[in-house]
Amino acid sequence: MELDFHKDPSILSDIVDAMATGVFTVDAGGNFISWSGGAERITGYAANDVIGKPCQILEGPNCKGFATLAEIMRSPTPPEGMCNQECKVQSKDGRKLNIHGSIRLLTDDNGLVGAVGSFADITSVVQANEKIAILEEQARSQKQFERLIGTSAPMQEVFRRFKLAADSDVTVLVTGESGTGKELAAAAIHSQSDRHDKPFLALNCSAIPETLLESELFGHSKGAFTGATADKKGIFEESSGGTLFLDEIGDLSPAIQVKLLRVLQEREIRRVGEGQTRKVDVRLVTATNKNLKTLVADGKVREDFYYRINVFEIRMPPLRERKEDIPLLVDHFIDELCRAKGRKADGIARDALQLMMDYHWPGNVRQLRNAIEHACVTVAGDRLSYLDLPPELRDPHGMNLPDVANDLAAEEQAERERIIDALRQTGGNRTKAAELLGTSRVTLWKKIGKYAIEIPTG
Repeated sequence: MELDFHKDPSILSDIVDAMATGVFTVDAGGNFISWSGGAERITGYAANDVIGKPCQILEGPNCKGFATLAEIMRSPTPPEGMCNQECKVQSKDGRKLNIHGSIRLLTDDNGLVGAVGSFADITSVVQANEKIAILEEQARSQKQFERLIGTSAPMQEVFRRFKLAADSDVTVLVTGESGTGKELAAAAIHSQSDRHDKPFLALNCSAIPETLLESELFGHSKGAFTGATADKKGIFEESSGGTLFLDEIGDLSPAIQVKLLRVLQEREIRRVGEGQTRKVDVRLVTATNKNLKTLVADGKVREDFYYRINVFEIRMPPLRERKEDIPLLVDHFIDELCRAKGRKADGIARDALQLMMDYHWPGNVRQLRNAIEHACVTVAGDRLSYLDLPPELRDPHGMNLPDVANDLAAEEQAERERIIDALRQTGGNRTKAAELLGTSRVTLWKKIGKYAIEIPTG
């Protein structure tokens, strides 16, 4: 059937009323002369409520830099074309609405005769954008994600990747030096995921003898080997529906890698000594403090296995790269290890904190926590002092710095050497070394931490 608007003008009116957008017209005095069905549905005002009345319903507060319709129509130089406007208005039942409208003035030879306009309800879009802005601001200033703490840029990036991982079921590889919190990272991802009400189990692959590891992972049937007196579920079955965290994944033998690869591809396991396969639904998070690419090149890690576990990598930064988090971590551990256990210490002396800021932390956050626990045992006053800290912090020169040089790119290696040379020339004076290098003291301090540079004395 063809629509003939000339024979039946009501067809056009019916179409306008069916539109989600509100459509209206006003006369030269700014009074409503028509009000569509869409306008009624958005505002709650029926045509009888507005016809013949001034156009004030659409002139709410906070109009973004635009004149009201009445002001536009009274202007000695009325604008040509469409005028766009965004306002907050109130519906008939009291709801706050965000609307975006467009108005076109209508003229003839004698001047202004009226205007036609349309508007849409954008409340849900505005609210969604406001919520996103709030979440982004919270993410920028987030101090803690589950049990992991930090406001530094590296930790904010870690928290962002945690959220991405938690919102999916992707296989995650957590990398980083010992003591950076890799197991806490896996637990945090699990806690924020849809699997949070299912098991979270962890296994250190390097802590289990090779002869027993397959059984620990996949289980065994009765009589499968000497001592197998009953059927036993492996950790994959025990964690089915939840998350399995395998630490020190780089220590697995190629034979176990092949069997794990099958589990990841087929989502099924076979118990030792049993012919049948069993389906498992497990989200796998693995971790290592080793360079897996080097292990692949050396033939110790299968290339197909590496790419199967390294779907989404999260690198846990060493503490020397996020030293601005140290005061926050110190306060957290004092609260956990001193205040919670009845010790009267409620803070740390300035010189002790400065020592911790200057230390290179080869053992990362784990070592920092142990240092605070040591201080909580020895503290006599209400603040942890310099003398309460472990001897290796007070005399760090006898300790070996982490060997990061081998992992640096050529440009980074050259920069590290320039910094070391500047520090030697200035006797360890960081201010003078920064001037010599043409950089700021703060930037130099961060580079010293990043490259694990020992500051010379004397």
